[in-house]
Amino acid sequence: MAKVNPFCAVRPRDDLAERIAALPYDVYSRQEAYEKVQGDPYTFLRIDRPETQFAADYDMYAPEVYGKARDLLVGMLEDGLFIEETREAYYVYELVMDGRSQVGIGACACVDDYERQVIKKHENTRADKEADRIRHVDVCSAQTGPIFLAYRRREGIEKQVRKAMEGAPVYDFTAEDGVTHRVWVIDNTEDVEQIRQEFEQVESVYIADGHHRCASAVRVSQIRRKAHPDYTGQEQFNYFLSVLFPDDQLMIMDYNRVVKTLNGHSEEAFLEQVKGIFNLSVVGRQPYRPQCKGQIGMYLKDTWYCLEIRKERYTGDEVEDLDVAILQQDLLSPVLGIVDPKVDDRIDFVGGIRGMEELMRRVHKDAKVAFAMYPTDIHELFAVSDAGKLMPPKSTWFEPKLRSGLLIHRIEQ
Repeated sequence: MAKVNPFCAVRPRDDLAERIAALPYDVYSRQEAYEKVQGDPYTFLRIDRPETQFAADYDMYAPEVYGKARDLLVGMLEDGLFIEETREAYYVYELVMDGRSQVGIGACACVDDYERQVIKKHENTRADKEADRIRHVDVCSAQTGPIFLAYRRREGIEKQVRKAMEGAPVYDFTAEDGVTHRVWVIDNTEDVEQIRQEFEQVESVYIADGHHRCASAVRVSQIRRKAHPDYTGQEQFNYFLSVLFPDDQLMIMDYNRVVKTLNGHSEEAFLEQVKGIFNLSVVGRQPYRPQCKGQIGMYLKDTWYCLEIRKERYTGDEVEDLDVAILQQDLLSPVLGIVDPKVDDRIDFVGGIRGMEELMRRVHKDAKVAFAMYPTDIHELFAVSDAGKLMPPKSTWFEPKLRSGLLIHRIEQ
């Protein structure tokens, strides 16, 4: 059963939340991050991406870069830009995008639950990306970006959430991308205990987004446990910052693919190969977004096609039957030579938030073919995780994104 605790958050002063809150560190390239922080003394991106405070060619993994992140965080705390709660609390976090609301609970999940696989993952992590966040969390002694977790809805939790939302939020702002963020604090002792007990009835929690942040937080906990062999399990380094959403609130968008080569095939020969794998129909010049599971859109030489997966292809396996897995195994690998999409620079992944037009733009610019995917369902994610299996890379794209800097979890000894 899940251990999901309240905590004393460090959070922005009410009048500065909009200026401090920033999109997650990993949605920006290095150049984009550098440009974003210029002339902005408040954005939390300066702390999440501290290399932006150095020359563009500076080693972004140098010790002094992580030291800069710590110094910036300490400086903002000393300058009174943040407040620190004195009572443990849960935090109701609402995001509204295009009129659609989703509401989760900011809390601290338990490292032991991750290691016991009560908290389940659906993709592997890369060692280099983990190493960066391990050093960031360890040097700052703080987790600055929440892990996006999901669980099967419980009415008892929803009742507490609705009750909290009847009051005034501590934050209510609309970011420059049009997403509205609202936060409420639940620190009433009775309500806090009720939420804690409700989560104790949750059998499984799932990492939706933030696998690298989660793995890094766990690794820092392991390092600190080794340094403090007398630890009790109550220390804050035994927990990691999360926002947990019920399954019926989440929206997964498509995560699309563009490939820069036809692997020596002419366009005509490639189409013949595709016809041998899928049921192929021509759509035309208008962008085609798949309408259901089992359909894949393909853009090739100014024309959109619909690829339909044949019924006999399905095996009953949680991973093998994912649209992204079938595309990879049946077409990308054997025909286009993309054997390992994690490392092959001939393939790029495009989040559905950027639209079908971005796929067309890429094909006209630097790619040969694009594939538009139907979004993976949250319950497909649950099924894969419950089976102890992993999805292919870039199977899910969650929107909207949680902001960094709104809730910070300090993990000092």
